[in-house]
Amino acid sequence: MENLGKLLLRVSVAGLMLPHGIHKLIHGIGGVKYVLGQAGMPQFLSYGVYVGEIVAPILMILGLYTRVSGLLISFTILVATAAAHAHEIFKFTEYGGLVVELNALYIFGALAAALIGPGKFRFGNQRGFWKE
Repeated sequence: MENLGKLLLRVSVAGLMLPHGIHKLIHGIGGVKYVLGQAGMPQFLSYGVYVGEIVAPILMILGLYTRVSGLLISFTILVATAAAHAHEIFKFTEYGGLVVELNALYIFGALAAALIGPGKFRFGNQRGFWKE
């Protein structure tokens, strides 16, 4: 059951992140560049969205380099949250939830996957800390 739980975590976090990346692949990253610029961050960081929202989720779904891909997804969402929602991090919605709770779920879900690894249900037979 533990390995099934790891698979479920990997597929849910990465599977929900991947459409965001596909959208940016189709429609461009102009909005990301703008938000980063408004936040005073270098706009070249916007190209990292392709790694954090396409490459890393695909690897995580497959169970390949799950630890690295989990860290990449977490970092991507952390930067996005800092750029677009820095003023809302500790604010609550009218329904009592944090404004950034979805971002937090992505960050901590991806970090959890990075910490626990891919489990048995993965492609490839990788060994070593960063792979297993």
